[in-house]
Amino acid sequence: MDIKAHLKEITELPGPSGYEMPVRDALAKVWQPLVDAVENGKFNTLIATKYGAGAEPRPRIMLTAHIDEIAMIVNNVDSGVITIKALGGLDARTLPGTPVIVYGRQPIKGVIGLRPANRLTEAQKGKYPELKDLIIDVGRSADEVASLVRIGDLVVADLPMMELENGRVAGKAMDDRSCIAAITAALDLLQSRKHSWDVIAFASVQEEATLLGAEIGAKHLMPDVAIALDVTFGDQPGGGSPTFKLGAGPTLGIGPNFHPALYDALQKTAERLELTFHPEIAPGHSGTDAWPIQVAREGIPSALIGLATNNMHTTVETVEIKDIERIGRWLAEFVAELPADFLTSLVWDKETDEESKS
Repeated sequence: MDIKAHLKEITELPGPSGYEMPVRDALAKVWQPLVDAVENGKFNTLIATKYGAGAEPRPRIMLTAHIDEIAMIVNNVDSGVITIKALGGLDARTLPGTPVIVYGRQPIKGVIGLRPANRLTEAQKGKYPELKDLIIDVGRSADEVASLVRIGDLVVADLPMMELENGRVAGKAMDDRSCIAAITAALDLLQSRKHSWDVIAFASVQEEATLLGAEIGAKHLMPDVAIALDVTFGDQPGGGSPTFKLGAGPTLGIGPNFHPALYDALQKTAERLELTFHPEIAPGHSGTDAWPIQVAREGIPSALIGLATNNMHTTVETVEIKDIERIGRWLAEFVAELPADFLTSLVWDKETDEESKS
């Protein structure tokens, strides 16, 4: 499978939090031939199930990443001027000059602008613009704008995925569609591998706004084990700490949000594959879909795999294709070698567990 072409297709589609349908529908066509069943879930989610070869009732593992992206929503329309609010964790510093599509009564191309520097007051000079300072110019008359654009219409960056040097690509919505591509890669590899467990590929939604897609999906599907995938901070200049180098392998979360025995099992698979990964400490809320999944109903043993990404939460999020492919291979091999009785090993304290049996 051409993962780069797949990533380009799904990242360039619009899919703000709460309005992910175009991405879900395109992804369904890709996953359909790789699984046994595909269904649209609640909240615009996508559920794809590949049945295992073990005896029924089979245990189930969920592989999940989110398809929603950070975007904008029209806040006001006045005399042909469109102003916006954030839909997700938007950074106003990155927006001036960005081409956009305003999804009004019809899609309208526009560009985000701001007041020229020589028109700023002394108090405004030397400061980053705030979201309220930005305007969208669609090149139409005030009457046309008023008839086509309404408060609440969506605004999405209109940028193609760019190919950079050394296998890197940049674009919008790499968070988290690059991880969706890793799940696709795993499903593709599993076509030639026998596995005992059922595999549920779950495209979550609204992660950037509420985490509700993962919460609802976990409660509905109730998998026995879940692995969430999300981007993490790349080692770019000024990136702070901790960060991880692009192309140097994925991360694996450590902390109360993640089951230690599941971490150990994933580590063993990585060692067998001679695949380098990096422990990533999350001492509290991981800020990812792994958080609500872990506590769904009676609790689900969960893990988090991270993909190093530069320029996170901008329109030029940057990843390396080989990192995506490595995660796909890691997931596929882990699933393929899961024994039917794996759940019996998922205890928090093995010594205490053994003592309780004596």
